[in-house]
Amino acid sequence: MRTAKGGESPGASPPTTLVDGGIVMGSERMEMRKRQMTAAQEPPGSVPDQPGAGNRGSNACCFCWCCCCSCSCLTVRNQEDQRLTRASHELRTELPTCEESPTPTLEEVNAWAQSFDNLMVTPAGRNAFREFLRTEFSEENMLFWMACEELKKEANKNIIEEKARIIYEDYISILSPKEVSLDSRVREVINRNMVEPSQHIFDDAQLQIYTLMHRDSYPRFMNSTVYKDLLQSLSEKTAEA
Repeated sequence: MRTAKGGESPGASPPTTLVDGGIVMGSERMEMRKRQMTAAQEPPGSVPDQPGAGNRGSNACCFCWCCCCSCSCLTVRNQEDQRLTRASHELRTELPTCEESPTPTLEEVNAWAQSFDNLMVTPAGRNAFREFLRTEFSEENMLFWMACEELKKEANKNIIEEKARIIYEDYISILSPKEVSLDSRVREVINRNMVEPSQHIFDDAQLQIYTLMHRDSYPRFMNSTVYKDLLQSLSEKTAEA
């Protein structure tokens, strides 16, 4: 309110300014100007901190929340998976297609006809029997038996577990094309023991397959051309000598 002399009364209100048809107080206009200047000074593209972000850097891993800057946890995991894959491949290819052995003598081959144990105890006998089983599409029985023999020689716990897993996948699993014929009781025992396998986890299964080969395949092997041809060849060499 103005006085007669044109001055302002001591209790007069502060000056006002019209903005976009509204009335903004002088102090509010100053506050708006401060906000505009602050916004102009911020770098483009900057965003306010997210709640709970803490001190996580801009390079935080996008797959995990461990604040790593180069996904190091995933790198270690991938390296470990690759190491296990290589180890599994090496263990799978460890069993040779044919065991190294000297040429059997005529006496040894004649002994094979006396018992199945005599045949299986020598590398030459196992090789000849494997060749026969291959013609009958049942070589997996011999391969399983041999893999079990190799497992029994191991003492390292980690290698035992890995070899047991490979043997299970190759010869016990119903999904494997090389699955051997076992009864349900033996399978259940193996499934329970696979939680913590030992080098003797497949002993019952190995004995069952050994018995199957003895009763089923061995008699046919003795009458096969594989055995007869080998016996004849050795007999002729002995006669010539």
